[in-house]
Amino acid sequence: MRFNRQFRYIYLRVIRLRGHPHELALGMAFGIFIGMMPIIPFQTAFALALAIALKTSKITAAIGTWISNPVTIYIIYKYCYKIGSFILGYDHNTKILAPVIEAIYNGEVLNSIIKILSAEGMVMAAFLLGGIVLGVIFAVPSYFIFLYFFKAFISWRKSKKLIKAG
Repeated sequence: MRFNRQFRYIYLRVIRLRGHPHELALGMAFGIFIGMMPIIPFQTAFALALAIALKTSKITAAIGTWISNPVTIYIIYKYCYKIGSFILGYDHNTKILAPVIEAIYNGEVLNSIIKILSAEGMVMAAFLLGGIVLGVIFAVPSYFIFLYFFKAFISWRKSKKLIKAG
């Protein structure tokens, strides 16, 4: 019962989103960009700070960080490391990545961050650089996809309002 109530609340918040489609789409793109970074406990805070600083939608920025969730985080971290180590010319074997993945698998997200931070500087740099690259790769097209979506959504909402009023 409680889950249905929370789902309905989130649904109503999304339905009632206000703002220009550009602001909403840009907030989502910033959230997705930050969601690709290997900074799990701080993603929403960074996305909100970025949304406030650049005057975009805070709600869509927070929603965008959900791209890194328990289902996708393994893939995101794996490719963050592989791409970053490739760019840096660092040996991108998965032996270094194994303890991080194991910590995530066991539900120890904070422990995985500690393992990344306690690794060599090149490992941490590889994770961050890979996260930036993945963030750009996913955020740029997501802006255009969500811009189209929010334009259509706002148009649908206006037409629904006109039908109700008329």
